[in-house]
Amino acid sequence: MSAQIEKIELDLTNVPIRPTSKKEIQQLETALIIGTLYRPEVVELIRDPLERATWVDSLAVAAAALAREKAGYTISQIAEEVGRSEAMIRAHLQGKTKAGKLVRETYELLARGKLKLVVPFTGVHLTIEEYERLKVAEEEVKKLRERIKELEKENAELKKKLQEAVPTKDIEQRIKEFEETLKELEKENAELRSRLKELEEKASKAKELEEKIGELEKQVDKLRKDLEEKEQVIANIKRILGC
Repeated sequence: MSAQIEKIELDLTNVPIRPTSKKEIQQLETALIIGTLYRPEVVELIRDPLERATWVDSLAVAAAALAREKAGYTISQIAEEVGRSEAMIRAHLQGKTKAGKLVRETYELLARGKLKLVVPFTGVHLTIEEYERLKVAEEEVKKLRERIKELEKENAELKKKLQEAVPTKDIEQRIKEFEETLKELEKENAELRSRLKELEEKASKAKELEEKIGELEKQVDKLRKDLEEKEQVIANIKRILGC
């Protein structure tokens, strides 16, 4: 049994590739999610229900990060709004993750005008199971977008509370102090490394000397034994001669 979808239209013609407002960021973010979600390799990835949630979450985060990067946000600002670590945001933006790579490719197609923004699918037949999977994926994206908005709101509130609790000048002063302390620690670390290298060289030389001393001791032991044997021979000769 199959369900026939006469037409699926993805009208993304008005999506800004360089957003300048929250609304435009959301438009680009949505376009990146939808444009990537309907790629064949992504449809295949979300077939597994065990990995679907994780994959769709990664896709949503990658799209949110790239949309904000194109709006001029810094890595730290993106991390605050999206509610993920700076390391994860950086990995998505650098294409080190599968989701980040696919979203970046979708953006490049959109920017070059090579992405079909209105795509007719006349006569395409999907099985009921395939159609249901697509519906589930769309619902997951919707939930994730809502969650991202909630996180953005929470982060904005936390940021505001932080600024109220600690004046900006105090934060800047602390950052400056931390940077100075870091420089001092780096300098001290370099000195310690240099000292360690010297000690390692001395230890290596000491080890060589120990080996040489060990060889000399062996030679001295051999000479002592030879001397004792000769003294014993002399003593025997003296006894024989009656000396």
